This record gives sequence, C-alpha cells and structure tokens, in this order.
Amino acid sequence: MQSRRTAIQSLAAVAAGLAIPPARAAAQPVWRKPGRLRPGDTVGLIEPAGFTDDEFDLAVIKEAIAAMGLVAKPAPHLLARYGYLAGKDRERAADVNAMFADDKVRAVFAVRGGWGSARILPYLNYDLIRATPKLLVGFSDITALHMALAARAGFTTIHGPNAASAWGELSRNSFRSIAFGGETPLYSSPAGTEDRLVQRSGRTRTFRPGKASGRLLGGNLTVLTSLMGTPYLPDFTGAILFIEDIDEAEYRIDRMLTQLALGGLLGRVAGVVFGQCTDCRARGPSIGGFTLSQVLQQHLESLGVPAFQGALFGHVPNQFSLPVGIRAEIDAGAGTIRILEPAVA
Repeated sequence: MQSRRTAIQSLAAVAAGLAIPPARAAAQPVWRKPGRLRPGDTVGLIEPAGFTDDEFDLAVIKEAIAAMGLVAKPAPHLLARYGYLAGKDRERAADVNAMFADDKVRAVFAVRGGWGSARILPYLNYDLIRATPKLLVGFSDITALHMALAARAGFTTIHGPNAASAWGELSRNSFRSIAFGGETPLYSSPAGTEDRLVQRSGRTRTFRPGKASGRLLGGNLTVLTSLMGTPYLPDFTGAILFIEDIDEAEYRIDRMLTQLALGGLLGRVAGVVFGQCTDCRARGPSIGGFTLSQVLQQHLESLGVPAFQGALFGHVPNQFSLPVGIRAEIDAGAGTIRILEPAVA
C-alpha cells in the first residue's frame, strides 16, 4: 500500500510539471467589459442546462430579481422540458442568442445549473454575442458558457449565484459591488461561527504561499475538465485558475486534476484557488484513501505557484461573485483574492 501511494504521489508531481501544449483554441479577441447594471434594468432568465417546470418556482425567482431592483424577462423556452434538460439543445441555445440580441436586456442570468450547457455551445451565435457584450451570471454547469464566451467572445462574465440561488447577504453584497458598483473588492472568507474551541469552518489552507496576479479563469472542475480538447476553452497562460465542485469523491478530483496537468493547463497558470468542494467524499469505507486536502496538496504544491484552498465560492449558500476574465491578485498565505480592475464599464 505504501509503495503504491508513493507511486501515485510521484505521478501527480510529474503530471503537474508537464508543459504539454493544450488543444488549439480560437484566437482570443481584445478583452471588453459589459455595461454595469442599474436599478430598473431588465435582465434575461435562461436555462441552458437543467429545467424548472414549476411556475411557482419561477414566480419566486422573479421576486428575487425584483428585490435586487431589476426586472426579470424569462426566455421563451424557460419552462420547457426535454428529459433532464430545459428543452432541446437548439431551443436552449436560441434562448441565449435571443437574450443577447434583445437591446432591452442588460444582463443574462442562468436560473440553475445541472448538466447540458456544453451541449448548446455549437449552436450559439458568437458573432452576435461578441457584438453585444452583457454580463452572464451563474455558476456550476454555467462554467461551460463562461469558458466559451471567454474563448470566443472575449468579455467579462460573472461566476456567481444562479437566479434560483438563495442570494444571502454576502452573495447579494458581493454581486452588487461587482455588477452595479464596478468596485474592486478584496475577498477574504469570513471566520467560522461554530461553537467549538478552534474553528474549522471558514478556514483556508495554503499549499504554496506567495502572491500572483492574472486573469481569473475557471469554474466547476468537472465541467472545465470536460472542455479539454475543445475550441471552447480559453488560453490559461498566466491565469489565476479558480475551481470548485460538488459530490465528487476524492479519487475523481484526483483524476480530473491529473487530466488538467497532463493536458498542459495546470503548468501554464500563475496561481490556483480551490474554493468549496461540497460533499466531496467517497461513499462507504475509505480506509487508506487520500483526503481532499491531500489530493490537492499532491497536485498544487509541486506547481511552484501560489495556491490555496477554501475560498468562498461554489455550491454553498453564500459565495463571492468572481468576474471571469478580469485581472486579480491572490495572496495564498493570507487566503485572499483581490480584484484589480472593474468588471464593468
């Protein structure tokens, strides 16, 4: 067992250091910033992945949007259903295209994640979307859209709560500062409030200390990994990679990070932030297995760039809004993310 474990650790270290060129992606255009949101703006609601077929749920979502001072405009196929998807691929893609084509719509909110956003990527009108930059807001499976727009359209989007998320106080304030205020916050995970002598929640773990700056690129690890080898992944050279996930066993996180290393992506980044990994634990007995932090240490410590775990983004009730494509600085020792420029014009 010990020899096998040593071999696995060695493989992870070698893989992380590889510099294999990634599959060729479309040339990135000059980076642009969408306009900021203002009270009274109309925002589109889309479902590029999973479905919501209950009108009461949609009514509650509209109320949440209204509470932000915005007006929700549902896409034509918002309540459609096709298996576990919110309509057929071309229908969901048509909704995205329609929202970017509508001059009255100032931003586009994904209602929920699930699975299916990658299926619509070939049907998006990137010429239209590139000509009409708008904030796309969402996380989880919406990572596919964030990465595709970064690669093919070249403007800022927001990795933040979906429209159906809880939108707790931290989430609201973070989103408003980025999307409405054009602010450049310093993100630091709030301290835990557990009734215990030493707090465990709200902590960060440093794998390699130091500061690094670059464009924020990333999202859900599973979705990001599934885009390897496609033209819908931007160039990660010099980027700050941020990743999160949910309901993935430690060995699956290991496998996906190994793929990012073997594909050359990990070897190109300037820094790494691993956010929240909700319920990321193998089911059943795991005697002799690695913990999540041990897996991350094996992959990230050997990269030679600042890296830490525990930032507040991912499948959690409250999370930071991270502007995809905007320059940021991380301090891995302090566990912070500083946004270096406004995300909106």
